[in-house]
Amino acid sequence: MTAAPRPVLQARGLALRYPGAESAVFDAVDLDLARGEVVAVLGASGAGKSSLLRVLAGLQPATAGTLLMEGVPLTGVHPRVAVAFQDSSLLPWLSLERNVAFGLDFKHQPALTDAQRRARVTQAIDEVGLAHARHLRPAQLSGGMAQRAALARCLARQPSVLLLDEPFGALDEVTRGDMQVLLRKLVADFQTAAVLITHDIDEALLLADRIVLLGGAPGRILGVWQVDLPQPRADLLPEMGALRLEILTRLRAALRNARGAAVLA
Repeated sequence: MTAAPRPVLQARGLALRYPGAESAVFDAVDLDLARGEVVAVLGASGAGKSSLLRVLAGLQPATAGTLLMEGVPLTGVHPRVAVAFQDSSLLPWLSLERNVAFGLDFKHQPALTDAQRRARVTQAIDEVGLAHARHLRPAQLSGGMAQRAALARCLARQPSVLLLDEPFGALDEVTRGDMQVLLRKLVADFQTAAVLITHDIDEALLLADRIVLLGGAPGRILGVWQVDLPQPRADLLPEMGALRLEILTRLRAALRNARGAAVLA
């Protein structure tokens, strides 16, 4: 029997508690990420989703638990972990091309020759369909183009893990749909392990191979669902109906419990 491949990113018993706080932000989180997999983390506001993403990114140290990147303890920012936020955070004085290249020369990144650097940037821009806009400034880009540029900046780092914190939340429905399709394509093409933070059950159902529900006080994993439906799923809404209802019911119960606990406190 062939052994299962080692997870790209593995969390065991992760917890985050700020000094002086009555309870942890999240606690006892176990999570494995495999190459080519999209894991959506759902939860209400305040469930600890974005805080968990910062810990997974190495931007915030956990106060308990272990976090391994390709079997090695992750103790800070890693060159093969890329993060995209809802705000594209493009530097307004740089062209799209130079924004995509930004960060490749940081000290934690592997050294690249000029030719390697240009090749990475060109490939990333081509992958998100922005070759025609490479010399434009951020002010000249639409919201969708800016988010494509932010994804290209991540791809230029050739990440093993892509962490996304509600990256499409500010986009209109049509552009959001286009970006969702693009994300699935990029994950498949690059075999990246992706974590998508979202509060949108439908987005999670459309994109994720696995859905993790985070909730409570502190945030804990309340449920995990495998979504065994082929991509694309835009025409499979009836097939997803029962799973959507199950997740929504669990989420509503978590919210009621959290409100009840707050009243008792």
